[in-house]
Amino acid sequence: MTDTVQDPVERLRVRLEEQFQQYTEQLTELTVHSRQPGRGGHDPDTLNGLLTTARDGLAGTAEALRRMSEGTYGRCDRCGGEIPMGRLEILPHARYCVTCQRA
Repeated sequence: MTDTVQDPVERLRVRLEEQFQQYTEQLTELTVHSRQPGRGGHDPDTLNGLLTTARDGLAGTAEALRRMSEGTYGRCDRCGGEIPMGRLEILPHARYCVTCQRA
């Protein structure tokens, strides 16, 4: 569905919503595995790493969707400048422009 939306910001919103759903499903599956005796084939360290990655991804995606609803999406959290669309297309949950990210 992402490819059929013409407006770049709307396309990113759809993509973020899809990512949110994927992270939610992944986190649910990993949580179930963490409670199983064999841990779904993962050693404890790997499972904890996967859980952390899924939680962080879910939080970043939720934060980007919140910024969209508030009208602050695409603005750098540090300098307030515009985050280029190219950066957002690569990293839709980006909170900083390249200059501030490097700092």
